[in-house]
Amino acid sequence: MQTIEKKSTKKAWANAIAQPAEEFPCTELPILAGKIPEGLRGTLYRNGPARLERGGIHVGHWFDGDGAILAVNFTDAGATGVYRYVQTAAYQHETAAGKLLYGNYGMTAPGPIWNQWRRPIKNVANTSVLALPDKLLALWEGDNPYSLDLQSLETQGLDNLGGLDKGLPYSAHPKVDYQTKEIFNFGVSPGPNAILNIFKSDFTGKILQKAKIALEGFPAIHDFVLAGQYLVFFAPAVRVNIWPILLGTSTYSDSLKWQPEVGTQVLVIDRENLSLVSRGQTEPWFQWHFANGYVDASGTVIVDIARYQDFQTNQYLKEVASGETHTAAKSTLTRVHLRPDTGKVTAIQELIDRFCEFPSVPQQNVGQASRYTYMSSFRPELDINREILNAIARFDHQTETFTEADLGENRYCSEPIHVQDAQNQAQSWLLTVVYDGNSHSSEVWVFDSDRLNETPVCKLGLPSVIPPGFHGTWKQS
Repeated sequence: MQTIEKKSTKKAWANAIAQPAEEFPCTELPILAGKIPEGLRGTLYRNGPARLERGGIHVGHWFDGDGAILAVNFTDAGATGVYRYVQTAAYQHETAAGKLLYGNYGMTAPGPIWNQWRRPIKNVANTSVLALPDKLLALWEGDNPYSLDLQSLETQGLDNLGGLDKGLPYSAHPKVDYQTKEIFNFGVSPGPNAILNIFKSDFTGKILQKAKIALEGFPAIHDFVLAGQYLVFFAPAVRVNIWPILLGTSTYSDSLKWQPEVGTQVLVIDRENLSLVSRGQTEPWFQWHFANGYVDASGTVIVDIARYQDFQTNQYLKEVASGETHTAAKSTLTRVHLRPDTGKVTAIQELIDRFCEFPSVPQQNVGQASRYTYMSSFRPELDINREILNAIARFDHQTETFTEADLGENRYCSEPIHVQDAQNQAQSWLLTVVYDGNSHSSEVWVFDSDRLNETPVCKLGLPSVIPPGFHGTWKQS
């Protein structure tokens, strides 16, 4: 009897997460094409979920994977790379046990229900990084950050930054004003009526000022924006039902409910004293990420976001962990105009009808008007329900043009990181880590930011596959 082999419907990107990522020590990276620009000197850091299973059991959501940091250092002698898991306490416990022990965003702790109360949610330290003068922070929005050595990536332990209570969330999206050397961030304390904790730090990360603001219910707030003299929060129309989580009968992911009737809540905060300036409400949407914000000549606050019409994005991201996606979830670069004194939204405009995620602006433009917004996107001819991000792009607000870098078939990029050339202020670069599904390998690609639609100026080979991740940063030498 002939056996008919079922053909896999998974896309090439699934191979990048099929096995836990392999660490590598500081290694000289080969130049595969082009050359390293002379003005590109510093370190690229990237974070993301690198282990999605243990002991043959898979995690419940992409957000549940253990974090690993990639550092690529560019010097006069060439480029070196190092890749290491963040040695969180929970990671070490699970490594010793050879199995999953903890619950997380998309999974409850294995075993009987009382195990949910005995074991806290695992800090996976997998979302972003903040490069400070003397340490690197691995960020995850549900707890204190982990501190690492900038060069070796050796984990130094939980870091309260001189002002965080134990377990207090410190989000994965701090905003750094490179002009004033101030760092702003937040964390949401859970509860039926959650508390928005706001932090102001100096350039070393030390917390200098804190404030607490009561929220309506428990909204899912992942990011915020610095806009001139304001910090702006959009609490989307998603609410957390905290009781099933506390009882151990549901995960955070499954307890998040889309409630369009509550609309999007707007909070405007004074950056100087962290006081509430205004609250407003507008139509419902969801955003994970802000691109940037600023105050225009009329005093209106302009905020750019990657806007989704609903919360289907959470289901799509859950499916990523399985290696196969089917859910439609499109976001577009959208501009919101609001009055800071009232929190009233006066206009909402879609800037371009192309998929947008991980939007950002050059470091020096954070909180100010920026001509360019950089983002990850999808090649337009592909079924985005079944793919993950596979293009990077630039939107020119002055000419309203969208320029895309086509990486080619079966290649998948990380969030693009803009880097100003150290020798020429008129020149800048865009860096991304690419997984090549054709050769099952990872590379670092360097683009001229003004010539994204041309061949990269440099490609570097990496010793092992780097799974698709979330956020990164650049630290100038």
